[in-house]
Amino acid sequence: MNQLKIRGGKKLEGTIRASGAKNAMTKLLVASLLSDKKCTFHNVPDIGDVEITLNLCREIGSQIKWDKENKTLEIFTPEVKTSYVPQRYSGSNRIPILMIGALLGRTDQDIIVPTAGGDLIGARPVDFHIRALQSLGARIEYREMRKEGAYFAQAHQGLKGTSIVLQYPSVGATENTILAAVRAKGTTVIQNAAIEPEVMDLILFLQKLGANISIHADRSIHVRHSNAFQEVEHTVMTDRNEVLSYAVAAVATKGRVFIEGAEHLHMISFLNKLREIGGGFLVRKNGIEFFYEKELTGGVHIETDVHPGFMTDWQQPFVVLLTQVKGTSVIHETVYENRFGYVQMLKAMGADIELFTHCLGGKSCRFASSNHLHSLVVKGPSPLQAKEFSIPDLRAGFAYVMAALLSPEESTISNVDFLDRGYEDLVGKLVSLGADISRHCAPPVAFAGG
Repeated sequence: MNQLKIRGGKKLEGTIRASGAKNAMTKLLVASLLSDKKCTFHNVPDIGDVEITLNLCREIGSQIKWDKENKTLEIFTPEVKTSYVPQRYSGSNRIPILMIGALLGRTDQDIIVPTAGGDLIGARPVDFHIRALQSLGARIEYREMRKEGAYFAQAHQGLKGTSIVLQYPSVGATENTILAAVRAKGTTVIQNAAIEPEVMDLILFLQKLGANISIHADRSIHVRHSNAFQEVEHTVMTDRNEVLSYAVAAVATKGRVFIEGAEHLHMISFLNKLREIGGGFLVRKNGIEFFYEKELTGGVHIETDVHPGFMTDWQQPFVVLLTQVKGTSVIHETVYENRFGYVQMLKAMGADIELFTHCLGGKSCRFASSNHLHSLVVKGPSPLQAKEFSIPDLRAGFAYVMAALLSPEESTISNVDFLDRGYEDLVGKLVSLGADISRHCAPPVAFAGG
C-alpha cells in the first residue's frame, strides 16, 4: 500500500504546468468510439482514470499508442469487436455508463456496461442518463449479474432526434446524450444542459470529428445527425480542479506559485472568492500566478453549483484554506449530498468546523429537509496538527495533503490511489515547489495465525 509522508510548515514557491483535465480527457476517449477514424490527443495527463478508460476502450476494440513523455495519444477504433464491458470494471469510475451513448449509434449489438462508480460522494444521477437515452429510442434495462448489476442497452430500430429536458443539468447526462444524439436521425435538442468547460471541450472535439452541434443562450444544446467523420487532432484543456488545488495551497502556505496553462475563463467564480478573502493572483498571458500578500479575512459565503458557479470539486481544498483565514465563513453544498466526509479528519487535526443539515445559503437546494449534512460553518485561523489518515475520495485526498502541508509535524496519508486517479505527478510537482513530501510503499499488515 502506497503512503505519503508530509512534513509541512514550508511555503510553496515556484512554477508548475497544469496537466490535461481528467474530466475532459476521459470523455474524449469515449467520444472517439463514435467513428472509425484516428484521433490524436495532445496534453494527455498520465493519471489513473485515463488508464482505466483506455482499458475500457481496448475491450471495445480500440488500438492505442500513448507517448507519455510527449503527452500525445493516438486512438483508432476501426471496428467494434465487442459491446460488452466486463464486470471487473464495475465501480471503477463513471465512464462505463457513457459507453452506452457512444456505442448506440456505432453498433447493432446489445450493449452491456457495469454500474457506475467513482468517489463515494453521493448518489450518481444515472436515471438522468437513462431517461434521456430512452427518449432518443434506446431500450435500456438494469439487470443483476453475479454480484454486481449491469445496464443492457440497444437501439435496433435506430435513434431518432427529439427534445429532451434534463431534470438537473448533470454533466455526465449531458455528455451521454450528446454522444448518442450525434448519430440519431434528425435534430436533438437538450434543454437545461450542463455547459461546463469540459462539456465545451467535448463539443469542440466532436465538431472537428464531423458533428453539427450548437449551443444556445438558454442552456440548450442542439445536435444534428452526422454519419460522416474525419481524423481529428485535439489539445485537451487544462485541469481547472488541479489549478485550484495548487492555487489555494500556495495562498494557504503563504507562498507564491505560477501555474502555466491555467485558464482565466475557467476560474472566474473561484478567483472572485479568493479575492474576497484577500488572496492574491495575477493573470498573465500563459497562466495565473497565485500568492499570499496580506492577512486573509473570512466572512465569505459559497454555494457550490453547476457552471458558471463555484464547482463542487473546489470546496474541499478551499475549506482547508478557510481554516487559515481570520473570521467565519459558510459553505453550502448543492451538487452532492455526501461531500463533507473529509471534515471529521480536519476537525481531528484542529479545524473549527460545524456541519448542518439545513441549507445555509441564499436559496434552498434539492437536499433541503433531507437530513443530509450539506452545509458547514468554518472559523479560523486554526493551527492544524499532524495525523495519520486514509483518503476517502479524490478531492478530499488533496484537502488532506493540503492540511498536512500546513502542519509543522509529519503526517502519513494512505489510500494514495485516489490521488493517482486525478493528479499527475503530485509528489514531483509539490517537491519542485519546496514541499517536504515523499512516497513510500508501506509494509503489508501481518496477521496472527490461528
